[in-house]
Amino acid sequence: MGLSARNRLSGTIESVKTDEIMAEVVIELPDGQTITSTITRGSADRLGLAEGDEVEAVIKASEVMVNKD
Repeated sequence: MGLSARNRLSGTIESVKTDEIMAEVVIELPDGQTITSTITRGSADRLGLAEGDEVEAVIKASEVMVNKD
């Protein structure tokens, strides 16, 4: 499957926490940093996401907000 998103980060699932509707997926990147994604529980179930799985976080954003206090 081809995607237009160019920001792809490979990593390992550190944890998957689900409730009735949503799933929080924490991915550990090779340098030890983590990225968290909130997806529907249906998507997490369909993908069969589990701790230890090798995955790719694909990031596509139409805007980036910057804040300075």
